[in-house]
Amino acid sequence: MTPPRPAIVRHPLAYRLLEVGRVVRITPRTVRVTLTGPELAGFREQAPTDHVKLCFAEPGAELPTAPVIEDDMWVDAPVKPITRDYTVRHHRPEVLELDVDMVVHGEGVGSAWADRAEPGMRIGVLGPRGSQVVPPVYDWYLLAADETAVPALGRWLEALPAGVKAVAFAEVSGPEEEQRFATRTDLALTWLHRGDAAPGTTDLLERAVRAAVLPPGTGYAWVAGEANTLKPIRRHLRLERGLAKEQVDVDGYWKRGETDHDHHAQDDDTV
Repeated sequence: MTPPRPAIVRHPLAYRLLEVGRVVRITPRTVRVTLTGPELAGFREQAPTDHVKLCFAEPGAELPTAPVIEDDMWVDAPVKPITRDYTVRHHRPEVLELDVDMVVHGEGVGSAWADRAEPGMRIGVLGPRGSQVVPPVYDWYLLAADETAVPALGRWLEALPAGVKAVAFAEVSGPEEEQRFATRTDLALTWLHRGDAAPGTTDLLERAVRAAVLPPGTGYAWVAGEANTLKPIRRHLRLERGLAKEQVDVDGYWKRGETDHDHHAQDDDTV
């Protein structure tokens, strides 16, 4: 089978000021924030990797700076909002609710906000700008993520067709950070415990992917996490596993030492 290309579906770019409706600690370090408000009407998403930019208020301000949008584009302005990318975990349009899972991991703007989030607080949401829709035609899926990408991993597992084979790995600090997912797949999910090692410093995902025994047939691989740790995984999947470009999506969600990594930027060694 010639692997089909993922379809890119564009959505109108919109900014929404939403209110925190609920806050739940789903693990000791993961906060699920439910956002709501009438501006969620018309919100569009349709793929596991769909993400939004959360817009945070400046220190001392109650509301975030709104981005300037002209001709369906976010344009430069004298004052820009403080933004970070987050996966759309759940979207319930019938009740105008949006779930975002946020990892509390230090003093970063998103982490600090998540740690003190409570009902009634307001935050800006920009996007999604579009969806990368992978055709549901593959015999198997290889999925791997660190904790920043676990929300997208959960969406993948919950969206895959019933009975399809999935081999998945998730790196977290320890067993207390493991989650359960409602999936219909023939799933082999392995949690990898980092222990006291700092996030983004181990090769746990690489070793797991290299050792994975994959089912027969044509497959698709999605891997997301710290950008530098993913480079050898990308090369392994393309050069050693022989997967075509259309069968591989390796996405650096963050990068050690950078406060706002652009995960759309391609690495120099992309193959």
